[in-house]
Formats: sequence, C-alpha cells, structure tokens
Amino acid sequence: MARTPSTMLPLGTPAPDFSLVNVDGRTVSLGDFDGKPAFLAVFMCNHCPFVKHLADALAQFAAEFLPKGLAMVGISSNDVASHPADSPEQMVREAEERGYSFPYLYDETQEVAKAYRAACTPDFFLFDRDRKLVYRGQFDSSRPESGTPATGADLRAAVEAVLAGKKPSEKQTPSIGCNIKWIAGNEPDYFK
Repeated sequence: MARTPSTMLPLGTPAPDFSLVNVDGRTVSLGDFDGKPAFLAVFMCNHCPFVKHLADALAQFAAEFLPKGLAMVGISSNDVASHPADSPEQMVREAEERGYSFPYLYDETQEVAKAYRAACTPDFFLFDRDRKLVYRGQFDSSRPESGTPATGADLRAAVEAVLAGKKPSEKQTPSIGCNIKWIAGNEPDYFK
C-alpha cells in the first residue's frame, strides 16, 4: 500500500473554482456554496484502502456538520481507464451504499485536482467564509489496519473552529493515502 502525503498547500490560498458533475447528474460549482461559513473539498475515490478505512466515518461527519453550516464536496479525480472501480457509475453506487449526503463529483480532466494541488486520497482542503484555506491535513491519525477507528478528530477540530468564527491551529499533520491515479502524461508539475 503506497503512502503519498498531501502537498500542504499554503494556508490562505483562495479556493480554486470548479464546475463538475455530481453522481445525480447535476453540475456543482464552488459558487453554489456562497454564504456558507465553511467549505470542505475532499479528494477521494472508491477503491483506495485509506478512503475505505474512513468512508463510513466521513459519511457520519458530513451528516453531523452539513446541518451546522459546512458545505462539502467529495471529488474523484482518478484515471478510470486504469482504475474502473472509480468510474462515475461506481461512484453512484458508492455514494448510495455509504449514504453520502454531500455531492460526490467526477473530475474527468484532473484539472480540479491540479488546481488544489491534491496528491492523495483522501486529501482534505477546508476554507473559511472568505474561501481562504485554513486547514489541509489528515482526517485523524488512524490508518488502515491500525486497529484505530476513524473519528475525524483533526478535521473535526478544524471545522468546529471555522464554524465558531475562529482559525484552526496551524499545526496540521499531512493526510496520507494512495496517490491520485493520474492519466498517463498528465502528472502535475508539483510532483516533478
């Protein structure tokens, strides 16, 4: 199981815009969440053991925080030619089985992943009301086969701070996961 850390995009970076198709067929854009006090983009996929480890906890996390004002999307950017388990059709099934209450979007060109400097699945990017990056780090310290349940403790503390109008701690641990499966020849410059 390869372990790729997040790139730790600089805090204060503005949220890159996007317009992607959701599992329900509608297009979702960053502007759809204007007015929300916090916005979370999670780069994820269906097949990754790191995502599978926390998928149910992530669904519960969303169910808890969306009603409190968090806007959230999951984005799958993997090359589906090499990883058909991550296809849009399989994303529909995954969202239904897991009970995801947030949009689960398909980044076919991988341009959104590049704009966010996403590196791994899962990779978390939390922005404040002004859509400035305030947290990029791990869900929590649990890992697949660690025997430690996923709680979302690190991300939870960051989201609770933002929803309370505060800044999260700048001491943040990178997320670790499988690398995003880039289309051949489409690897981003930040890995070269």
